Order: sequence, then C-alpha cells, then structure tokens
Amino acid sequence: MTGAGRGGPSAPRTPRGYLGQEETPVKKQVLPEGKFVTGSLMRHVVVMSLTSSVGLMAIFLVDLVNILYISWLADPVATAAVGYAGAVLFFTTSFGIGVSIAVSAVVARVLGQRNAELARRQATHGLLLAVVVGVGFTALIWSALAPIVGLLGATGATAEATVQFLRLSMLGQPLLMLGITGAAVLRSHGDARRAMMVTVWGAIALAIADPILIFGADLGLTGAALAGVLSRAVIAGMALWPVWRSYGGFSPVIRAELVLDLRAMSQIAGPAVLTQVATPVGQAFITRLIAPFGEAAVAGVAITGRLTPVALGVIFALAGAIGPIIGQNAGAGRMDRVRRAVWDAVIFTAGVIVSVTAVLFALRGPLADLFRAEGLTRDLVFLFCGPLCLLFFFNGLLFISNAACNNLGRPFQSTLLNWGRHTLGTVPFALWLGGVWGAQGVLIGQAVGGIVFGLLALWLAFRVVDQRGRPAG
Repeated sequence: MTGAGRGGPSAPRTPRGYLGQEETPVKKQVLPEGKFVTGSLMRHVVVMSLTSSVGLMAIFLVDLVNILYISWLADPVATAAVGYAGAVLFFTTSFGIGVSIAVSAVVARVLGQRNAELARRQATHGLLLAVVVGVGFTALIWSALAPIVGLLGATGATAEATVQFLRLSMLGQPLLMLGITGAAVLRSHGDARRAMMVTVWGAIALAIADPILIFGADLGLTGAALAGVLSRAVIAGMALWPVWRSYGGFSPVIRAELVLDLRAMSQIAGPAVLTQVATPVGQAFITRLIAPFGEAAVAGVAITGRLTPVALGVIFALAGAIGPIIGQNAGAGRMDRVRRAVWDAVIFTAGVIVSVTAVLFALRGPLADLFRAEGLTRDLVFLFCGPLCLLFFFNGLLFISNAACNNLGRPFQSTLLNWGRHTLGTVPFALWLGGVWGAQGVLIGQAVGGIVFGLLALWLAFRVVDQRGRPAG
C-alpha cells in the first residue's frame, strides 16, 4: 500500500513554484512550465534571495552566536580559539555548499523540463551523496586537526583549545552538509519558505542550547561545541522532513540509476566544491597573516568573519537563489530571461550592499561593545563596518557569475575565477598592505583584490550566456 499513510510520505504533489498541476502518480507526473520561466524576474530574484538568505544566515548565525557567548567569557585564548576553528569549519561548510549547488542545479534543470519522477530520484541520490561525502571529508579533516591548526598560526594554549573545540564541533558537519543539500532540493522546487526554515530552526536550537551548556553547565568551549552539534542535527531533520512529507519522499536506490545521476552531479559538484572551498582557503591565508599581530587581531578577524555572512547573508544566498531561476529558464530555452536575471541580480546586489553598509556604519559602536571588543579588535570591527563592507559588492559579482556558470554548463570557469580571486587576488595585496598598515592592511588588501576579479567574472558570465543563446550551427 502506498500513499499518505500515517508516518509515510504523502503522494507527490505539485512542487511549489508550479501552477495548475493536479496530483498524479509519481511515475506519470509531468509538470507544467516552472514559475521561474514566467513572471517578474526581479521579483523572483528578490524573493528567492531574501528567503534563502534567512536560511543561510541562520547557518552562520550559529557561529556568530557561539563567538558572542565565548567573548562574554572574557578569555582571549577562548575567543582566538574560536577564530582559528572558524577557518576550518568554514572550509568544511563550503565543501557542503558546493555539493548542494550541484544537486540543486541538476534537480532544477529537470524540473524546468517538467520531469517530476526524475527530479525525485536525483534528489534522493543527491542527499545520499551529501551523506557519504560529508562523513568522508569530515573524517579526513578531523584526523589532521593538529597540523592544520598549526598551519593557521595557532600556538600553545590557543592551539590546544582550538583542537579540542574542533574535535567536538566537526562531529556535526556531516549533518550540516545533509541539511544544506536538503534545503537546496526544496529551493529547486521553489519552496523558499521551507528551505528558509531548515536553518532557522537550527539557529533557534543553538540559541537555546548555547547559554545552557556554556554558562549553565559551565562547559565553556566544550559547551559551545556540543550546542553546535545539536543545532546541526536539527538542521538535518528539518531539511529531510518536508522532502519526505510533501514531495513524494525518496526513490529506491538502484545502482545503475545511482551511477548515472552521480555522473551528472559530479560534472557540477567537482568544480562547484572547488569553487566554494576557494573562499575558506583564502580566509585561512588571511588568518595566517593576521596571527603574528596577536590574539587581539585574530579575535577581530574572528568577529568580522562571522559578521560578514550574517550581515551580508542576502549576497551569500544570491548564488544559490538565482541558480534555480537560471536553471529553469535555461532548461526552457529562455536565454533572454537568463540574461535579465543576471542583470537584476547585479542591481539587487548593489542595493543590498549600500543599505547594509549604511546600517553597519551607524551601529559600529554598539556592535563592537556587544562583543566587548577593545583596542586592535575594535579597530578591525570598525573597519569592517564601513569600507570593507562596501567593497563586498565585487564579491557579489563573483557569486552571480558562479551561479550563471554552474547552471549553464561552465562550472570550471567559476572554479578558476574563485581560486584566482582568493589566491592572486588576496595574498599579494594582503602581504603588501599588511606590511604598510599592519593588521588593518591585511584586511584592506583582501578586499581590494576582489575588485578586478569581480568585474572580470561578470564579463565572462555574460559571455557564457551569449554563447549558450546562439543557435546551433
């Protein structure tokens, strides 16, 4: 017996974002044209970006809340340890985001072609991929934590505290990868609200558990790590539940189909993962260059590094949000709408950056006070709440280009651009300006290097759109 039995998945219904489709058995379901192929593109970009950003910000809010509570312990070693740990956690989280981008691109493209059964099967295989890759990659990093932390520049008691924190925190990373991928599947269906709530519930769980474990149980860093693991478990559960209940559940895993789907995903996943991990690699370089300036400088980078994705979560979410829009329109052959979507994303990015920078600049004092930042730490927070935030516009251009390339069959182009930005566009500038202006110069150099690569990425993205739109032959 199949169907919506108690405790089982409901019959697969019309995915959100599709209109006028009555319920039919999965094997025969053919969807009408996706909503992203009709209607206002700017509205789609805004709605998908805003809702996706709430979910994505919730992921990084977990780390921000952690370092906020840890900063209240007034222990510079603990705060610096969370700063070093953030570089490692960011790396593994970015790896998971890369996998989710691949799954979302494949599923959205199939939905654009109105094949619901294939979309369900590929979503199942994509979630399985996230679990396997998440466990394997996390185990690899976990086994080498001590040398990795040493490479970041941590020494003595700070290094020991960092390793201890990471050994517990990283146990939740496979769950986070599964949750991120599940949310990407929901976004592919146009279910922006449920995708958003996946990580919102995770953040709520953390907000409750953190003070209890850190202060109530007097566990300090250990409590923060355990609260993070609990939060990631909630994220995984909240991602899988709506897929199971509202979109027909999961397909049986058949080896031949699994190999076929993994091959399709790997064509995007490999470059997408490489693209995503370029950012934390660049951030690791910055952490290493900041380390000689002392624990106050590392604490400042830790705070700004966690403020960035929360304050600018809309921009971070933009690539994942416009991916389904580009994928559905490309699948439907509407390259004119793909080009318009890219331009609307650029305009939207500019508006968000200016607005957020104005708010941060006005609140820079209270923000620094919230984290009890003093001296050099406070100077770095002030620097972020002004020129550094404004220059993030060019990173936004890179995100838009990545989304276009990943969904138009040119994933290696975004990989090369991202690595170029976070190596050639980061290290030389940070070294040069760091020698001139100290710790502040390191962060300024990191931001300046993004200008050239952001403009180059946008130009190349439009070239890909134009080439895809040319008639064959």
